[in-house]
Order: sequence, then structure tokens, then C-alpha cells
Amino acid sequence: MRYKNKDLFIDGLKFESLAKKFATPLYCYSLKKIKENIKNFKQHFKRVNPTFCFSIKANSNTKLLNEIKKLGFGADVVSIGELMKALKSGFKSNKIVFSGVGKTTKEISFAIDKKILLINAESKSEILEIEKIAKNKKKLVNIGIRLNPNTDAKTLKQISTGKKENKFGVSEKIFLELIELVKRSKFLNLKCLSVHIGSQILDHRPYERMLNVIQKVINKSKFNFEYVDLGGGMGIDYGKNNKNLNLSKYASNIEKFLKKNNCKIIFEPGRSIIANAGHLISKIIYIKEGEKKNFVIVDAAMNDLMRPALYNAYHQIIPAKKNNQKSKKPYEFVGPICESTDKFSTVKKFQKLKEKDLIIICDVGAYGMSLSSNYNLRLKPAEILINGSKVKIINKRQTLRDIV
Repeated sequence: MRYKNKDLFIDGLKFESLAKKFATPLYCYSLKKIKENIKNFKQHFKRVNPTFCFSIKANSNTKLLNEIKKLGFGADVVSIGELMKALKSGFKSNKIVFSGVGKTTKEISFAIDKKILLINAESKSEILEIEKIAKNKKKLVNIGIRLNPNTDAKTLKQISTGKKENKFGVSEKIFLELIELVKRSKFLNLKCLSVHIGSQILDHRPYERMLNVIQKVINKSKFNFEYVDLGGGMGIDYGKNNKNLNLSKYASNIEKFLKKNNCKIIFEPGRSIIANAGHLISKIIYIKEGEKKNFVIVDAAMNDLMRPALYNAYHQIIPAKKNNQKSKKPYEFVGPICESTDKFSTVKKFQKLKEKDLIIICDVGAYGMSLSSNYNLRLKPAEILINGSKVKIINKRQTLRDIV
């Protein structure tokens, strides 16, 4: 994005023109940025040569998934719905990994029938359920076991998944016991050690500690895993602290790990591929004066973008058109929903705004639309994909007939 003559553009197209044509609120995605992000990942991890499985929970738009698939990615899924969406979007079964702590019998059975790459099991009970279903189908099923490495990812506690108090994975002791259980089965083929320590990680050192724990467990188990699934969690700069994860250091640590282990690496990136490729255009409905701050009430709300309300997550807000005037009071950007948590950000010294002006909420490509809802019976926004000079609606705006 960049300003030209005070107007904000994305890939050569004016945000103001997009809002006028498609209405607001509006999710806009840049295919150019998605391609740049994927190219960056592939360059940094070239010597690692991993299997990339896009985390569908981050964004499940079929058109976007199809574009990501074309760029050589597989898929990471956590439900039968996501698995069906991955197949519908064109991902090959042998490049799909099924994760998550609560897979149902129906989900496991469907995954087995579709012959996906592997099912990452998270408990003894789940392993026994997979074995039972596999036995009934008389099939050999590829599985992984998720290790909880008790590693602090130094991220928000709501999205930390690799500490012993988290529900994900099993302890080192149980992991070693489960290896022996799976080895005795005629219907389970243990192929993978899986981990995932959290999301929005900006420091490479937790990953380094995670790799050390994995190495320790592999040494103790004396088992030759075909795959080690390192999960995702790679963070991005949302514009507040100007910090990015050092991918070069992370790649270097994995390269050292691979010198000791003859295995293939699986990555499950989501946010790092799609987050900064998506932006939300919103129109100011009213500006309400307060004693210490003014409320900027916009037509987007927490049902459109849940992250600020759910995690107190930061998203930079910028105007679609610049001016040289500054607001005297801080602006609190809020939506119309009847919740005090329906707010996006409070900003001091923002440029002066007026009703009907447009604002852009930045970097919402991940966990934006995928977390959206019809709370307060509000309509979900449209989504568009920008590909050079071409703009395509990839998800129509809901109508009242859809929900009432």
C-alpha cells in the first residue's frame, strides 16, 4: 500500500474507488503480496526443502486457497469442514495433514477414506480410536504423534500452545509410551513427530528450544521418523513494534537439526502467508464527541474482525485519504455492536476525520474473515481479490435474506 496525491492505493488501485464499487465493509486481498510472502518463505527455507501445508484456519476462502495450492502448498486442517474445503480447493490428499485435539469418529473415518498424508494424534484415546476405525476398514493409516515440548513461545497466552498447561500434545514420557503402543499395531504406521508451540511468534529462540527438546526425545526413542512437523506460528509485523521473526536464524537451526536426523520437515504457516495481504475498508458512520476522546463509529464491527476484541490484538488503522489536520482528542475506533469490546484501536494524534470518510484496518488477511460471525444478525462483508489491474469478488456480501 502507498499514498499517491493523498489517496491510498493497493497494487495501483485506489481504496476509495474499491469502496465505491463494492461498498463497505470490504475485505481486500492482494494476490501479489501472497505470492511475495510464499516466495520469501521458499527462499529462506530452500536448503530445508520442507513440505508447506497452509493452515486453513487462518483463511478458508476457496479462491485464495486455490491460488495458494497453485504455488505448491499442501494444507493443514483441523476439522472435517476444513478437510472438505481443502479437497474442494484442489489440494492433493497426499499433501494434507489433519491436526487438532478433538477429532470425531466421523472425521477420522473421512480422513482415512481420503488417504491424506497423515493424521496427527494428540492423545492415547485418539490413537486407539484411529486404530479401531482403521481395523474396521482393514487399512494401514499413517499417523503422527504431537509432542508438547513445554516451550514458552513468548506470545499471547491465548495463542500459546506448547506449554505443559496447554491442552495440546502429550508430555515426553507419554510420547515415548505411545511410540511403543503404535509400533505394536498392525493398522497404524507411525511416520511423524509433530509439534506446534503457538502463534504470532516473533523470536527465533523459542523455536531453537523446541528443536532441542525434539532432538532429546528422538534420541531417547531411537525411532526414525520420516517427518517432523514443526507446525507454524511464524509471526508478522502488525506495525506496532516493527519486529519480524528472523527466518534466516530459524532456517539455520533447522539445517543443523537435519544434519543429525534423516527426516523431512513439514511447516504449517498461515498468518505469515496471508495476514499482510488482506485489509478491511470501513466507512465512518458517526463521530461522537466524548470528554477525553472522540468515538469514531465505523460500519465494520467485531463480527467482521474479532481479533481486537478476542485477544486485544493490534491492527494499524490508516485513512484512505490524507490531510494535514490533526485531531485534538484521541480517536477510539469502534463498531456498532452492543458490546464495549467492539473496538479496534485508540489512537492519539490521528488526522482529523469526518463522517463518511474511509479508514483502512490493516493486515487482516489471517483470522479476520475466518473468525467472522453474524452476531447481532449483522451481514458478513464481501471479499475481493486484486490480481494486477483485475478485481474479482471471491465471496459475495451477505443479504438479509441469507440470515433472516
